Amino acid sequence: MKDVITLLTPRICSFKAKGFSKNNTGGLYKLLLFGTIGLLFWGGIFAVSLHVLSYFKEIAELGDILACKLLSMVLLTFFFLLVFSSILTSLSKLYLSRDLPLVHSMPVPSYKVFIARWIESTADSSWMVIVYTLPVFISYGIVYQTGPFFYFNVVMTLLSLSIIASGISALLVITAVNFLPASRIRNICIFIGLCFFLVLFFTFRFLRPERLVDPEAFATVLVYLKTLKTPAPPYLPSTWAFDSMKALLYGNLTEGMFQVALSWSFAGLMVFMVIIIAEAVYFKGLSKTRTVQARLFNYRAPNSLFLKSLSRPVRAFAVKEIKTFFRDQTQWSQLFLVAALIVIYIYNFNVLPLEKAPIKTVYLQNLLSFLNMGLAGFVLTAVAARFAYPAVSTEKEAFWLVKSAPIPLKNYLWIKFIIYYLPLLILTEILIVATNILLKVSPFMMGLSIINIFFMVPGVVSMGIGLGAAYPDFKSENPAQTVTSFGGLLFMMVCAGYIGAVIIIEAGPVYNLFMAGIKETGLSAFMWIWIIGSFAIAFIINILAIVLPMKFGEKKLSRLLI
Repeated sequence: MKDVITLLTPRICSFKAKGFSKNNTGGLYKLLLFGTIGLLFWGGIFAVSLHVLSYFKEIAELGDILACKLLSMVLLTFFFLLVFSSILTSLSKLYLSRDLPLVHSMPVPSYKVFIARWIESTADSSWMVIVYTLPVFISYGIVYQTGPFFYFNVVMTLLSLSIIASGISALLVITAVNFLPASRIRNICIFIGLCFFLVLFFTFRFLRPERLVDPEAFATVLVYLKTLKTPAPPYLPSTWAFDSMKALLYGNLTEGMFQVALSWSFAGLMVFMVIIIAEAVYFKGLSKTRTVQARLFNYRAPNSLFLKSLSRPVRAFAVKEIKTFFRDQTQWSQLFLVAALIVIYIYNFNVLPLEKAPIKTVYLQNLLSFLNMGLAGFVLTAVAARFAYPAVSTEKEAFWLVKSAPIPLKNYLWIKFIIYYLPLLILTEILIVATNILLKVSPFMMGLSIINIFFMVPGVVSMGIGLGAAYPDFKSENPAQTVTSFGGLLFMMVCAGYIGAVIIIEAGPVYNLFMAGIKETGLSAFMWIWIIGSFAIAFIINILAIVLPMKFGEKKLSRLLI
């Protein structure tokens, strides 16, 4: 046990080095900022959960059924989310970490290294899920007026579920690695998880859950609610957790103790099994991970006229960027999510019940079209955060080659800009045009939306590339995670302010132009001056959003010591 604690010591000390050092004031500010955001998000989950459960409690008979079914669904989702998260974390911690050769060169048995890494993996994969599901369970305790033992039971139950999920994941990983390379397993898991998420997402959306509040469909809802009393499978660990919490919600202490003891006994069994199997096969599987990462398909660089027109150094960087994107399965696989986002986004507008709205359809259609520019802008920001913002960080520790290349950093950043600008422009214009066609908006609103998006897209992409260059993370094993850093948060906030400012500036002039067209009346000279001035200001903001972030990123990146 002493060896395991020694192996865990560097990880424990790293927290102090990163956030609690007296000399690291920047780290403390970041910790304070992210801590505040996390607390606000936690409080939001708590407020929503408390409101929903209080509403359920007021419904006679049916309310308790709904509350129990919700608890069962939360625990089931919690458990399977932990399993999937633990699989990916276990792969990284046990087989793909760059410090594993150093750790295994120490005079410590491999199974003790495994135990230390498994403990780290369990903590990393479960702490956030536990923290952000706690407000839901606290809300249950408040609404049902339980005693303090319920909250103790919640903590013990969640810990046991985390250990069980991590144990199942570790068994799957150490078994699979002996048949497949670890890198291939991670890619397969990501792809399967992506497909599973898309299937669930499409299924849930196409079921149209908004009909649950439609009085015309109430008879169908009552038939559906009869199925809520169906018990969950008794062999799932999440069912033991549900039975334990449900028993304590209704004051049955003995039943609750039995169920949580059952959960912990299985958790102990999983720990024993994992250690025994790991001692036999872990090192054997680790030796197989030092293989060349296989690609799912071979990709040849495009040979277009545009690339041929570029100078050789610039063309080399452009080709490298395209190749890098398609070689990384974690990058191009996200295109499936983007495609799903487009389908669901357009489908939501297709099923809008505009005919039931109290506002005249012609006004509502064009109002939604104007607001849709902001929504499409936020969708664009989310996609740019996933692709454009980490673009510079994908160079990792080989960035010194970029700095020593015979092209200025300015050209390098603009190459990145062009590569991401064109696809994101096409994506956002498709969203705008398709939704406006479904809304049957006026030609004026259609043209305004297309032009606005045409100028907004380069601004958002420029902010992604520029701020990504100003706050890069070349040491991250997964550059896509840089969007969760301080720079990524700053990018999201600046983009939200930029999009909001453009929409607010144009709101008044667009309203006056639209109403003048509907009523077929003219506008005064003062109104025309206001309209032209507002659009000019919006245009200037768009230009500044393109130029300033790129200059800022170039300046910060040029000062970076490699």
